[in-house]
This record gives sequence, C-alpha cells and structure tokens, in this order.
Amino acid sequence: MHNTKTKLMQDLIRIQKEHYQLQEGEEVQDFVTQMLQYIGDPQPELRDDLIYTTFQKWIFEMNKFTDEELRNLLSILIDKQHLLYHLGNAGDLTVLTRAFSVLPIALILHRHLKQPFLAFSDFQAVKNALLRFYKEEKDLRGYLPVEGWAHSAAHGADALEELIQCPESDMSLQLEVLDVIKGMLHNGIYIFCDEEDERIASIVDTMIVKNLIPNEKITDWLISLADCADWTRNRDQMIAQINSKNFIRSLYFRREYVSHNNQLAAALLEAEGKLNNFATH
Repeated sequence: MHNTKTKLMQDLIRIQKEHYQLQEGEEVQDFVTQMLQYIGDPQPELRDDLIYTTFQKWIFEMNKFTDEELRNLLSILIDKQHLLYHLGNAGDLTVLTRAFSVLPIALILHRHLKQPFLAFSDFQAVKNALLRFYKEEKDLRGYLPVEGWAHSAAHGADALEELIQCPESDMSLQLEVLDVIKGMLHNGIYIFCDEEDERIASIVDTMIVKNLIPNEKITDWLISLADCADWTRNRDQMIAQINSKNFIRSLYFRREYVSHNNQLAAALLEAEGKLNNFATH
C-alpha cells in the first residue's frame, strides 16, 4: 500500500512538473483509479496539492476526459466510498474523503454547464447526492492542524453553485438548495471561521445575478433565515445567529445589486438588523 502511494505521489509530482502532460504510452485512466483511492488521504500534499490540482487541470482546463469517462467518474465520486463515505461522522478523518470528493464533482458540473453531456438521470443522481451531503454533513471543521483543509461546507458550496446553474435546475431545486443552505448555517455545531460564509454566499449571489429565482423568493428566505434571532437563547441559537449574520453581510457587500434592488437591499438590512444584537433598534 505504501509503495503504491509513494509511486502515485512521484508520478503526480512528475506530471505536475511537466505541465500535466502525459508521457508517451500513458493514459489519464492509468492514474484515476489510484487518485480516487487516495482522494481523502491525510497527507495534504497528496490530497490537495497533487490529486485535486491534477483533477482541476485535467477536467477544467485541459479537457482530458471523454464525456463517458466523466460520467463514470461522477458515478464513483457520489458513491458511498467517496462523497457519502461515513456521512454523519464528525471528529475523524473520513471528512477528508467526503470534502475532497465534492471538489471534482463541482468541476464536472461546470463542464456540463458549459457543454451539457449528462443524462437527466445522471443529473438527478448528483443532485440528490449533493443535497444529502450538504444536509447530513456533521464535520464542519475548516482547517486541521496536521492534515490541512477539510472545509466540507465551503467545498460543498462550490458544487452547489455549479448545480443551480445547470440547464436541468428548476425552481424546486433552487428552493431545495436554499433550504440546505439554511440548515448549514443553522447547524448547531460550528461557527464558521474560514470564510465558509463567502463561499455559501456565492450560491445565492449567483441565483440573484443570473435571475434563477424571483427576488420575492430570496427576500422571503432571507427574512426566514433571521428567525433564529427569536429562538430560546442557547448555544444552538448563537451558532445559527452568528453564521446567518456573517452570511448576510457577505451577500450584502458582494455586488452593486444592493444599490439597484431596493427590495433585496431592504430584506438584507432587515435580516442583518434582526440578527445583530449590537445594532440600535
């Protein structure tokens, strides 16, 4: 096992140095199986700097995969050995597999968005897996002292931002995504401190800027997000309130739409005012 891992690292370092080009006789699929095997490895150089970066180059920039290869890759990434691997665990290292499986899913969805190739059944499968992941993930740590980034909430947000833009996404999906975002902000476990709020805000920002959902739906959701300010005071309530407040601020300052859309700006300010215990009421 150790020799296989060492060989994979050596190969990926060499591929990186050669600008992600393969040598004569090599095929992308020669490396993918092992990359998937070690996608959640505790060693950050292998997991983050080599495996994810190689997927990013080959899928996003260099188009090294055929449509069929991407469909097969996606079906593996969303399975119980990857995105759903020990989903619900917290405080162990299984989060690394989940959090680093969701990143290439985002890359594949981006490729589908630019040039559709997924069947509707493929899209439904990835949609259901992503929503389940974001709803049930309990290990929300950002950066681990030894293993580096876990960042499941941020990585999942990247994939959801791609998902909502796909041609198959309808109003029902947009509302489902808003619902799981609310659940993530009101998670009862963790106050986000590694800019997860910015990554999550990007999803809603994209909904607004691309007119994927009526403003009325967004404003209603924003006001409902602030309802946690009225909960009984306890730790769960404080986590929900702080995460929601930071998210709303991130969204408010994201773009100029706040100066052109009075309805949205008013909803953001109302929600922030309700969530801010230090504001003058």
